[in-house]
Amino acid sequence: MKKRDSSGFTRRGLLGAFAATAVTAAPTFANAAGFLRGGGDIRRIKMYSGRTGERLDTIYWIEGQYIGEALREINIFMRDWRNGKTVNMDTRNVDIMAASLRLMDTSEPYMLLSGYRSPETNAMLRSRSSGVARNSLHMRGQAADLRLSSRSVTQMARAAASCGAGGVGRYSGSNFVHMDCGQVRTWGR
Repeated sequence: MKKRDSSGFTRRGLLGAFAATAVTAAPTFANAAGFLRGGGDIRRIKMYSGRTGERLDTIYWIEGQYIGEALREINIFMRDWRNGKTVNMDTRNVDIMAASLRLMDTSEPYMLLSGYRSPETNAMLRSRSSGVARNSLHMRGQAADLRLSSRSVTQMARAAASCGAGGVGRYSGSNFVHMDCGQVRTWGR
């Protein structure tokens, strides 16, 4: 049994993350990729969609190379479920998501609430909520809204922010975390 502190991280998971960052260079996205290096020469992402019922569990990077077919699966999985439109999801954001999941040391897949959003969908959501950005990174395939039942919003946000590689928004009232590969910043409660 793995002993967890009050934040939900295991000692082994944190030590692995810190060891991985010791070998990483300073550039922003190298940090997220560095967290993944501790797991060998593979990168894996696991998600499911409550909207479509689909599941994704794929290794998308092996020995320094992204796997085209796996990235195509990710693009389809993270599509705008309202109209079926897809874009090429930014691999930097997939790396941040995978690194964060690894840091939290859980086998649970993310629940994807929102990946790519077409401009039409973003406009519709924006008309209903003040919390939707006009130029959302979701419209560029550079953001995802995610949930885990085994981790709190705070734990997820801390893991994502520790990657030092993009934006992290905490939405405690709605129980999800926004992760993107834009400028490094945090917001929310």
